[in-house]
This record gives sequence, C-alpha cells and structure tokens, in this order.
Amino acid sequence: MLTFVLAGLRGRWASFVGGFTALALGVGLVTVMGLGLSATVGADERAPVRFASSPVVVQGQDRLAVEVRRGPNTAVATAPLDRPQPVDAALLRELRARWTVTTNGPLDAVGVDGPADEVRALVRRVTGEAAGGHPAAGADRAAARNETRNEARNGARVLTGAERRAVDPEAARDARALVTLNALLGTSGGVTAFVSVFVVASTFAFAVALRRREYGLLRTAGATPGQIRRLLLTEATAVGVLASAAGCALGAWGAPRLARALVDGGVAPAWFTVTASAAGWPYHAAFWTGLAVAVAGALAASRRAGRIGPTAALREADVDADALPRGRALCGAVLLLGGLGLLVWTYATDPAELLKRKTYTTLPMPLITGVALLSPALVRPLARAVRLPERLTGATGMLVRENSAAAVRRTAAVAAPVLVTVALAGTLLGASGTVGAARAAESARQPAGAPTSLFVRDGAEALVKYGARAVSGTAAPAGLDDGSIVVTEEFERHRVGDTVEIWRTDGSGPVRLRVAGVLPRGAGGNDPLVTPANAPGVGTPRGAPERAHAAPAPGRPGGSSQTRLGLALVLGIALLYTVIALANTLLMATSARGPELASLRLAGATRAQILRTVAYEALLATALGAVLGLAVCALCLGTLGAGLAALGAPVTPSVPWAALAKTGAVCAAVAAVGAVLPAWRLTR
Repeated sequence: MLTFVLAGLRGRWASFVGGFTALALGVGLVTVMGLGLSATVGADERAPVRFASSPVVVQGQDRLAVEVRRGPNTAVATAPLDRPQPVDAALLRELRARWTVTTNGPLDAVGVDGPADEVRALVRRVTGEAAGGHPAAGADRAAARNETRNEARNGARVLTGAERRAVDPEAARDARALVTLNALLGTSGGVTAFVSVFVVASTFAFAVALRRREYGLLRTAGATPGQIRRLLLTEATAVGVLASAAGCALGAWGAPRLARALVDGGVAPAWFTVTASAAGWPYHAAFWTGLAVAVAGALAASRRAGRIGPTAALREADVDADALPRGRALCGAVLLLGGLGLLVWTYATDPAELLKRKTYTTLPMPLITGVALLSPALVRPLARAVRLPERLTGATGMLVRENSAAAVRRTAAVAAPVLVTVALAGTLLGASGTVGAARAAESARQPAGAPTSLFVRDGAEALVKYGARAVSGTAAPAGLDDGSIVVTEEFERHRVGDTVEIWRTDGSGPVRLRVAGVLPRGAGGNDPLVTPANAPGVGTPRGAPERAHAAPAPGRPGGSSQTRLGLALVLGIALLYTVIALANTLLMATSARGPELASLRLAGATRAQILRTVAYEALLATALGAVLGLAVCALCLGTLGAGLAALGAPVTPSVPWAALAKTGAVCAAVAAVGAVLPAWRLTR
C-alpha cells in the first residue's frame, strides 16, 4: 500500500501541491503563534531598572482594596489606581532613620537598603499593625487578607526580587503590550486553524471528485471500499507528515521575524524577542495539529470515495451528480442555523457582547462554514440568474453561465475560499470600524472634562473600576454637584434619586452620591460624570482609565494602530490561503478539462475564445463567492447595528468597501491566471 501511495504522489504531485502548501503554511503560522505565546510567559518578570541596586522597595498606595462577599465568607477585592500615591510621610521618616533610602523620581516608591523582614515589620507597625511573630496556622488566610487590605489602604507595599519591577515607569505599558500581544496571537492562531482546516478539507474533497474515474477503475480491478478509504487516508498522512515538518521549519524561521515586526508596529514591548529554540511544545502542538487536520480533512472525502461503485463511477465521471451529499447538507444546515441562532441569542441576551473583538471575530465562522458547505446548492441558481452582456461576450456568455451551473463542484470549490476571505474582511473591518465610530460619536457628544476613574462595588461580590469624566461649570449637566453623579445603565443602581457608593481615583472613600442623571449604556464611549471635588488630581492622569473587574488590569489592549496591525495580520492569513486554494483548485480543475476543451476546438472555437471562456468562468465563480461573503457580512453587521441601537449608541455603519474591492481584485486576478495558464497549455 505504501509503495502504491508513494508512486501515486509522484505521479499526481500537482494535485497535492495546494494542500501541501496550505497545510505547511498553517503549521508554520501555528508554530509562530505558539513560539510567540511561549515567549510572553514570564516576559514581564524582567530585572528591575528603577531600583535595581535596592534590595527592598516600599511603594505607595497603588491599589484600592475593598471587602466583598464570596459565598458565606468575605474576601478582599483589589483594583489598580490610575497612579500610585506618595509613600506616607511618617513611614518615610522612620525608614530614613534606620536605613539608607533611595529616591529615584517621584516619591510613589523608595528603595530601602535593609533586610526585607525588618522593613516589612516596620511598615506594619507604622501603619497600625502589630509587628513581630508569624500568624497561627489556622489564621493564615485571615492574616494574608488583612495584610493585603492594610497595604492597599495605608499606602505601604513592600516589594522584593522581581516584584520591584512593578514601580518601573514602563512596567504598566509593557503589561498592556503583552495583553495585546496575547490577544493578537490567540486570534491569529484561531483564524489560521479555521481557514487551514477549511482549505485542506476542501482541497481533498475536490481532489476526490476529480479522481472518480480512477477510483472506478480500482473498484473494477477488485479494490474494496475499505482499501479505497485506506488509500486516501494514507495519502493524507504522508502529505500531513511532510507538510507539518516543513511547516515547523518555516515557523522556526518566521518567529523571530514576526517578533521584530510586532515590536516595530508598537504591539510588543521594545525588548520582546522570540527564540526559535526557546520551547519545544509549540513544535509538538503545531506538528500534531497539522497531521490531525490533514487526516480529518481527508476522512469525509475517503468515506465518499469508498462508496463509489465500479460502473456508476465510470458512467458519472464527467457529470456533477450528487454534488451536495446528505451528510454535507446536514452539517451545513446545522452550522448555518446554529450560527444564526447564536447571533440572535447574543443580540437578545447581551447586545454589548456583540461589540467585543473576540465576539465579532468568532461569530461569523459558523455562518461562513455553513454557507460554504451549502454552496453547491446555492451557486447553481445564482449562476443561472447571471446575464453577462452579450455585446461583450456573445455566445461565450451563455456557455460560461451553463458551464458554471452544470459544473457545480468546480464552481463551489472556487467560490468557497473567496467567500471566506470576503466575509472575514467585511465583518472584521466593518465591525471594528462601526464600533470605533460609535464610541467616537458618543465621546464627542459628552461634555468636555478631564479623564478620571472611580470604583464601585457591584452588588456584594465584585469591585468594578469605571472610566469617568470630571466636569464643571457650563459643561456640567443640570443637577450635577459635589454630592451627585451621572451614571450609565451599567451601574447596579441607575435610577435618578438612587444613592451609589463610590471610591475616588486616589482610593479615598467610600463616598455616597445621589444619581442626578442616567446615560445609556452605549458602545463604551459614555462615561459617568462627576465634579472635580470627586476626582482628585485629575489634571495629571497617569493613563486612560478603563473598566476592569477586581483583579488589576493593565488597560484596553492596543490602540487603533495596534488594532489595524492585528486585523491586517488576520486578514493577510485568510487572503494568502485564498490565493493558494484558488490557484490549486483551478490548476486541478482546468487540467482535467482536456477532452472538453478539445471538443470545443473541434466544434470551431478559437483558442482565444476558449481562454476567454475559462477566464470568465473563474471570474463568475469568484463573483458568486464574493456575493455569498457579502451576504454573511451584511447579516453580521446588521445584527451589530441592531445591538448598538438597543444599547442607545449612535449607529454609524462602516463598510470597508476599499478593502473589499482590493480583496476581490486579488481573488479575481489569481482565479483568472490560475484558469488561463493550464488552459493555454492544453490548447497549444
């Protein structure tokens, strides 16, 4: 069997080039993403810079700690302040009286040349805690909770070892960059896996359809259905092993270069690097994933090939019968209906979820897959509905339309990758632009004010940090004063006249404020409004505040440039796969049309007419794929617009027509060239 398979691979290498290339590229990209993710583990544990020579650092209050309810017990939830507060003056005097104290920059932290245990004991004593001794074993949890609470409330946190890096000026920025980097690599890896599985499975399925005559001959010669299936699976395994190995080598070469590109693009910190030999698990994960994708992609095709009968296969070898098998139709319908149901359910239960990048990246995928699986049933009526201009095409237009409608498998195989790319480009760029425009419009409508933040206990279980604005004078809405607040619908208590308990941006509080007004939840551009009296120090904010739950959060990942770079990476992957799939599909399909093209020559068609015919067929299939992709895009963006309207946000649809036009032009050019080149060779 293995000898037969290897001989077949050598004889039909052109049929496997596309699958091999797509799989090798997918494994290479997964390797790159894995190496990048492994490089971020512990990347923020770099050596401290600001107080590198001080063994101990005492940091001023940089967190707010509030007791919350966790089941029958209480716990301490913390949230980061916009900027650390200065070290307590009395504590600073005590430290200077005992040890050498280093001040490097503002007094939000100082370096202490003393034993960590003694410094910690002094801090506890000065801040009101009893010094000396260790808590009893049964009181460990309570002691740890008390220490966290008192450090946060009294402005005394003792840092040693790698923890000292927390006071470096770039520490928060680097942490935000690493969060952005992880999100980008994770999203890109997910899209890579989705598109590679799609392309590899489509390639194997189309290759099986083109080899029906071969399988019919094998069945006539006595091959059993099981042998046919094992033949295909063995071919897929051989291709998978070779492509996965090549992909791992490609990933090792590309990972350091991607790291440099991410640093240059401002996504990763300036010190971030990826070493190809840094970790072994990304290679294992990528190699075995690639092999599994190859085998899984061939599995369904092998089952179908095993059901081919000797005489039926020979009789139907050149006719597209049963282009949409029952199993494929069922899977397509389930995915399409499931994707629609998930879209509607998300809109009905939590419209704000539609605005998140992870949501609008993943929600279109079941819809895209469902439409692609059902494409053989969709392209035939669409192709027959097309009327090409007779003055441009003449009789060729009718031939193109009928050929496209009759050769459903070929038309669907060309349309499917275009569908994936157009749908991803439209939904990702369109959703990002629409959400960004809605937030910008909301922010522009709000009164001018200084950025600040405030903290609210959400129920009894969580501490929530909100971005806010401090407004005064004519910019303040009616009814807002030092004892009131204008909230959004996200607040647990959001009726006019209610009382909310807040902590200010410097951690002071709690303060009870009356609700003077309520803003719609919106797209994230509406912030609560307070007066400057409830926003101490708003003139020099350290960074843009944001919503974050109890645990410290570094910030909104990435700005507009980072978002554009991430989307460009994701869409570049999809477009590259589409180019590979189109070139491979048309190379296989047109190369198998030798007898058909010869018949056209015998019927009087010129070589130029034949080349125009195959080019128009490829362009028509590309256009049908683009139409289906735009339909998925319109559905997703329409639901997003409805979600924005439900949240009370301005709906400003942003359709990336320029990007879609460029994507369509690239697909059309590749499809035309991929069809004409083999036809030109066959008609010489």
